[in-house]
Amino acid sequence: MKWVYIEDISIYKDQEVEIRGWVFNKRSSGKVRFLVVRDGTGILQGTIFSTEKDSPLFEKFDVLTQESSLILRGCVREDKRAPGGFELTIKEIEILQLAKDYPITPKSHGIPFLMEHRHLWLRSQKQHAILQIRVELIKAIRDFFDGRGFRLMDTPILTPSACEGTTTLFETEYFDQKAYLSQSGQLYNEATAMAFGKVYCFGPTFRAEKSKTRKHLIEFWMVEPEVAFATLEDMIKLGEDLIISIIERVLDRKKIELDILERDTKPLESIKKPFPCITYDEAIKRLKEKGSKMEWGDDFGAPEETLISELFERPVCITHFPAKIKAFYMQPAPERPDLVLGIDVLASEGYGEIIGGGQRIHDLSLLEEKIKEYNLPREAYEWYFDLRKFGSVPHSGFGLGIERMLAWICKIKHIRETIPFPRLIYKIYP
Repeated sequence: MKWVYIEDISIYKDQEVEIRGWVFNKRSSGKVRFLVVRDGTGILQGTIFSTEKDSPLFEKFDVLTQESSLILRGCVREDKRAPGGFELTIKEIEILQLAKDYPITPKSHGIPFLMEHRHLWLRSQKQHAILQIRVELIKAIRDFFDGRGFRLMDTPILTPSACEGTTTLFETEYFDQKAYLSQSGQLYNEATAMAFGKVYCFGPTFRAEKSKTRKHLIEFWMVEPEVAFATLEDMIKLGEDLIISIIERVLDRKKIELDILERDTKPLESIKKPFPCITYDEAIKRLKEKGSKMEWGDDFGAPEETLISELFERPVCITHFPAKIKAFYMQPAPERPDLVLGIDVLASEGYGEIIGGGQRIHDLSLLEEKIKEYNLPREAYEWYFDLRKFGSVPHSGFGLGIERMLAWICKIKHIRETIPFPRLIYKIYP
C-alpha cells in the first residue's frame, strides 16, 4: 500500500493508500467514527463504520488522543462534505505513540503560554497557515529576482563593522578580535554588484533594538537587492514590482490558508502601481495635520508609520529624508545636501515600513567624510573604500523584511507569529 501525502490525496481517488500523521480531532456518531488527521501538508477526515460495538478499530479509535501519531490505511473516496472534498474509509489503524496531556487544548490560551509552547503551537491550524504562506512568499521573492537575472550572493553573518549604526549591534568574540552579527548584507552586496551588475542576498539579520512594539523582532529575515548604475527612481519601480508580484502569487496559490486566517483579501487585490509617493517633508506635514507631535528631523516610529500608511489604500513611498537620521552611506540629494536619496515603503492598512533603502554614495571623498562624521573606524571600511577607488558608479538597493511583509499579507496583529521561533527582547526560549 502506497504512502501518500494529504495534499496529493485527490490523485488517489478510489485507491487504497497509507497516511502517516497525527490526530487533529475526532468524534463519534452512532455506528460511525470520524477521525481527522494532519500530516503537515493538509487535513483529512477518515471514517470508520461498524455495527459491532467492540470493533477492534473502534477500540483503537477510543484510545486515540490529540496529537497522537499514527498510520492509517484505507480507501480514498470523494465526498464534497469532507474537508478538501475527499475522505478515507479507514481499514487499519497503527498507533505509533499515544500523546498524553497535550498542553494546547481546544480551549483559549493566553499569548505568554502559547509563546512558551511555540514548538507545539506551530501545529495549530492558523499558525500552520501563516507559515505555509511564508514559504510561498519566500519562493515568490526568489523567483522574482531569479527571473529578472539577479544573482543570489550570500553575505557574511559575522562582520567586522556596522552597517545600520553601532547602537543596535550584537557583539561577539572572533578569536583575538571583536565581531558583530550582521545588521544587513548591504555593504557586501555593493561589492558583489560591482562584480555581477545586479545581485540580491537573502538571510537572517540581527538588531539589538530594545523595542517592544508589535512590529519588531531581534532576529529577522531580509531580502536585499543591489544594482550597479541604478538610481533612487529605479529602486522605487523595482520595489513596486516586487510587492505586487508577491501579493499576486500569494493570492493565487494560498487561498485556502488566507481563508483559514479569515483574511479579507479585497484590500490586497486592489493594489496596483504606481504607488503614491511623498517626500519626508510632506509626510511631516500630514502627520501634524493628524495631531502628531513629531518634529522635522525626527525619525518615524511605529505610531507615525501607522498614521501615514492609514492615509492611503495602497503602499506609499516616502523619499528624501534628513541625512542625520539615515545611514552614513546614503547619497545626498543634489538640490538639498541636508537630505538623502532614501526611500521607505509603508504597507497599507496601518502596517508600516516593509522596504527601506535608496541610492548609495559613490564618491570616495564624500564617503570618507561621512565615516569621520559618524565616528566610525576607518580601518574596518578600507575594503568598502576600494569600491569607490576602482570603477565607482552610482548604485542603489533596498531591503524588504519578510516578517513585516507576511504580517501585512496575513493581517496579523503581532509580528511574532510570522516566523517559526521569534526572537524578542528578553525572550529567547524555546
